[in-house]
Amino acid sequence: MPFTRPRVLYVTDLAYQARGRRYCDEDIYLTSRLREEFDLALCHPRDAVALLDAFDAVVVRNSGPVQGYEAAYQAFRERAAERGTRVYNQLTGRADMVGKQYLLDLTAEGFPVIPTVDRAEDLHRLPDAEEYVVKPRLGADSAGLRIVPADRVSEALAGAGDLLVQPRVDFVHEVSFYFVDHDYQYALRAPHPDRRWQLEPYDATVADLDFARRFIEWNGVDHGIQRVDACRTPGGELLLVELEDLNPYLSLDALDEPARDAFVTALRTALRRLLAT
Repeated sequence: MPFTRPRVLYVTDLAYQARGRRYCDEDIYLTSRLREEFDLALCHPRDAVALLDAFDAVVVRNSGPVQGYEAAYQAFRERAAERGTRVYNQLTGRADMVGKQYLLDLTAEGFPVIPTVDRAEDLHRLPDAEEYVVKPRLGADSAGLRIVPADRVSEALAGAGDLLVQPRVDFVHEVSFYFVDHDYQYALRAPHPDRRWQLEPYDATVADLDFARRFIEWNGVDHGIQRVDACRTPGGELLLVELEDLNPYLSLDALDEPARDAFVTALRTALRRLLAT
């Protein structure tokens, strides 16, 4: 019998353990909704290369940090490029998809981002702070992140590999803005700085969305889900913390049913658009 509906390979790691989040629940929900329109199969990221030829598109979702399967991920990118596979998110992202270099680039370009350097001789470019955040350029999910006092930050950089340094910023709360392709969907706020994943819906202002869209436009990802994470300083300014363009967790459980439905509708529309290319 010929295929009558688009075939979608959904890449996820249902067993991945994330702090404060249940990735598997989100993907179980999303795949249950996407199956209403697409013929869909789930696979682990290590299996994607072997399976992708049988599908019309590949959706990369909560697959965990690629450091856990770096060789498989690079093989997937190469194979997808060779055969022109439709991948969602498209594999041209300039942000977390390829590491944390973008924090340096955005700092140099004058974007509203937490100032970032990668060399001890550039520490003078950062604002004075009592403590600094040191993290791997290729880190994810806070792996390898350390807080060090000001008098030890040069020592932390010396001979320690590919690291980035930022001042530890005081902030009122964190807020995340979620986009499907270039279309804004919703925002969630973490009102307590020490509880990052206790989120509540947030009514974004025009200024907030102007801030977030600057990074979406900078990244140039036409097909994909992106999350712009920011912190609000005591003075009211938003600073970018992270631009997640590979497999951003969506915190759909923090939304009410109409908001979840709206997101699913937007994602289905985006996938139809991708399949039509």
